[in-house]
Amino acid sequence: MNSLNLPSEFKRSLERHSLLKVISGLSNFDPSSVKRIATAAGRGGADLLDVACDPDLVRLALDASGLPVCVSSVEPDCFPAAISAGAAMVEIGNFDSFYSQGRIFNADEVLQLTKHTRWLLPEVPLSVTVPHPLALDEQAELALELIDAGANFIQTEGGTSARPISPGVLGLIEKAAPTLAAAHTIAAVIQQADLNVPVFCASGLSSVTLPMAISVGAAGVGVGSEINRLNDELEMIAVVRRLRESFTASKKMFIDSL
Repeated sequence: MNSLNLPSEFKRSLERHSLLKVISGLSNFDPSSVKRIATAAGRGGADLLDVACDPDLVRLALDASGLPVCVSSVEPDCFPAAISAGAAMVEIGNFDSFYSQGRIFNADEVLQLTKHTRWLLPEVPLSVTVPHPLALDEQAELALELIDAGANFIQTEGGTSARPISPGVLGLIEKAAPTLAAAHTIAAVIQQADLNVPVFCASGLSSVTLPMAISVGAAGVGVGSEINRLNDELEMIAVVRRLRESFTASKKMFIDSL
């Protein structure tokens, strides 16, 4: 991890299992929306901002947030221009926005995207999302293959597959269950393989379930809809701050689980 060209504070957050990534959305190319989200991420205390892969959005996000920026796409050839614009890292996925269109990414496709990205950008930090439609054992197997292909981070997803039936806190837990299960399974396999590759848990998380993500082995979390569904910037900042504060609870849960 120390060899990656990433800010020292970013690395410290990973080491403390407290990295907070705010996700504006792989398909969100609306500058005004991205600016609001970026501002909230910066003022709320996030560590990383994840935006759609577009050089202009990268520059806007950097200016509005003051945070390192990750660009997400399923088209690796778009990544170099975003890196030239100032992005610190790239990510393949997550794939949530495609599922409603009937677009499913299989393991081989994600692996090929990873290899192509690594060929294009051999030195740039790379995060890869493991598609949640795969069975958990298949997700774990793919994660190891992705690491072997050059992924520096593995991200989980699953919010779109969850069908919560309960209100309140129980419903929030039901919503997060798929990505939590994936994070636990993948983090355990990575640990067993004695690999130093952090897992990001994303999709369907909230301040209620963020501590659970850390307790099951994630080094960081990615949160999107909890923030970007709002229109008021002050409310967005408050949500990011609440997420940041929830790491206090997650740290206790993580220590207790050791």
